[in-house]
Amino acid sequence: MLAIVFPGQGSQKPGMGKQLHDLRPESRAVFDTVTEVTGVDARHLCFEMDEETLRKTQNAQLALYTTGVAAWACLNAHLQGVVDVTAFAGHSVGEYAALAAAGILSVGDGARLVQTRGQIMARAGEKEPGTMAAVLGLDRDQIETDLKKVRGVVVVANDNCPGQRVISGEVDAVERAAESLIAAGAKRVLPLNVSGAFHSPLMVESATEMRKALDAVTFHSGGRVFSNVTSQPVVQDGVWPDLLERQLKSPVRWTETIQNMSNEGIKMFFECGSGDVLTGLLKRIDRDAKGLKVNDLDTLEEAVGAVRA
Repeated sequence: MLAIVFPGQGSQKPGMGKQLHDLRPESRAVFDTVTEVTGVDARHLCFEMDEETLRKTQNAQLALYTTGVAAWACLNAHLQGVVDVTAFAGHSVGEYAALAAAGILSVGDGARLVQTRGQIMARAGEKEPGTMAAVLGLDRDQIETDLKKVRGVVVVANDNCPGQRVISGEVDAVERAAESLIAAGAKRVLPLNVSGAFHSPLMVESATEMRKALDAVTFHSGGRVFSNVTSQPVVQDGVWPDLLERQLKSPVRWTETIQNMSNEGIKMFFECGSGDVLTGLLKRIDRDAKGLKVNDLDTLEEAVGAVRA
């Protein structure tokens, strides 16, 4: 049983996706579509932007969507008739790539939504400054108990894997929380280079704005996608606009998502896009699972070989 997963913000890097683009027509078709529907030159975005410019939320999110869907298109061309994909999932903005890969969103509609999402999130950071920090070495219950004692808005935003969570909220509150969590036994609390308090209550207004864009596109029936908000596969039609609205202001339940997939018997995961962050997290969630990245020709061939073995 096979799952396809897509990374979120932080996995971007200059040159991402170029080799598959240059060698595979399936990848080039995705870049063409994204460029056409967004008015953004996806090739310049992914291949030529410097690291600092690419890190900006509105750039990183569209680049990650493009390279994720493009890598999947290349992989899918080899998998058809060989193996059926059991499930899809994506971390934060990666969820949109998962929906496109599953056929629930068209590639073009997914690109439009990601472009809008990145712009909304960038504006949110300017309008209501916030920040995020990674907390290492404490379990989620300990963190949440401690955060209740901290003055201001600060919550668990990402449950990435055992021993690695991310908190999000007001700048002062996150700083106070960092001091408190270190005192409570956290190994480290690392500030993240982000422009806002994503996946926190500070994103309520942004989520409402995003809902307008979500209601303007068509969501189709398609493959099984596990939701960030619920950590469960979505089986009802018509619920994705609500889930994606909630996703902006709710925690990404990645640990539970992988555990739920594993409990179904899924033990092979292919990470499509840039980097191998999710493959690394997988090792800490389920040691029995096998994870492979798919982001260039060599890793594409390795993934196809693993399926055919």
